[in-house]
Amino acid sequence: MIKNLFKRIKSQKGLSGVLVALLLVIVGVGLVAGVSTFLNNQVTNIQNSASTAIGTAITNASATN
Repeated sequence: MIKNLFKRIKSQKGLSGVLVALLLVIVGVGLVAGVSTFLNNQVTNIQNSASTAIGTAITNASATN
C-alpha cells in the first residue's frame, strides 16, 4: 500500500499532487488520533459511572440487611 502511494506521488506532475497526498496523510493521522482520544475518554466515563453504580448498589444492599 505504501509503495503504491509513493508511486502515485512520484507520477504526479508538479507539487500539487504531493501537497494533496501529504494533506490526506495529515488528515488521516489526525482522524485516528481524535477517535482514539474520544474512545479513551468514553472508557474513563463508563468506568466512573460503573464504579458509582456499584458503590450505590453495595450501599443499598448493606442498608437493607
